[in-house]
Amino acid sequence: MTGRVVHFEIPFEDKERAKRFYGEIFNWTFDEMPELDYVGVSTGPAGEDGMPDEPGYIGGGMTQRQGANTAPIIVLASADIDADLARVESNGGAVLEPKSPVAEMGFAAYFTDSEGNVVGLWQSA
Repeated sequence: MTGRVVHFEIPFEDKERAKRFYGEIFNWTFDEMPELDYVGVSTGPAGEDGMPDEPGYIGGGMTQRQGANTAPIIVLASADIDADLARVESNGGAVLEPKSPVAEMGFAAYFTDSEGNVVGLWQSA
């Protein structure tokens, strides 16, 4: 596990209200991904590929409040989600959602840590 924070997720009840809130306050920009029922969030300058191009900041996403996404979540980079989830379990955590594909981009999983916090894992394709 690299363990670097690479993404965040903020759940919403009302997508347009949430976009308006964060857009007005922090000037975030959004990329609708209807095929994933997801909204990409850019918190700073991005390159032509839509990825952060300034050191020190990460982007994120917003999604309907459901499943593991009931509160804001940090997402950590993983070189091998299956191995990391095994280590999570052997150290007192629990798998909430096992490794699953996210379009052609990569794989995601969610677990609870030893304190009951929900944390995400991301493995690029």
